Amino acid sequence: MKNQHIINLIEDSSTGSLTEANLKAIQAHVGECSDCRLAFQAAQVSHALIKEHAAAEFAPPPFFHTRVLASLRERQAADESWSFARLWRAAGVLASSMVATFAVLAVLTFAVPETQQVSSLNNVYSAEEVILNQSSQPDDESDVQLLTTIYGGEDESSK
Repeated sequence: MKNQHIINLIEDSSTGSLTEANLKAIQAHVGECSDCRLAFQAAQVSHALIKEHAAAEFAPPPFFHTRVLASLRERQAADESWSFARLWRAAGVLASSMVATFAVLAVLTFAVPETQQVSSLNNVYSAEEVILNQSSQPDDESDVQLLTTIYGGEDESSK
């Protein structure tokens, strides 16, 4: 048993839950091995400290229950009251960003002058007018003439 150390056995279970066979094997081994004896003693001390700490009872300070209930009542009373400051803290950023957006859009709508669209002098018709208002075009125009009007190139048939 000198070559087989019991440290794994000690680490796997607490000293209070060791079986009778494991306890006899440990007792036999710790008589021969000083390292395992120190480990077993440390495990016994740790088990005793944990057991003692778990058995200790802690009593709350006097009037603890009364103070906790009073604090809860104060918070509930504060939550029930409506205040503008509380509402502003909750939605202030959203409201201020909406006002700023409205102001920017109002300035862009009323203060900035509209830009004039410059029409091409080469074409009598715009591309939208040629495509959308087909009823105003003569029926005998071909696709080549339509593309010439849209893109501004010269027509082969007009040369």
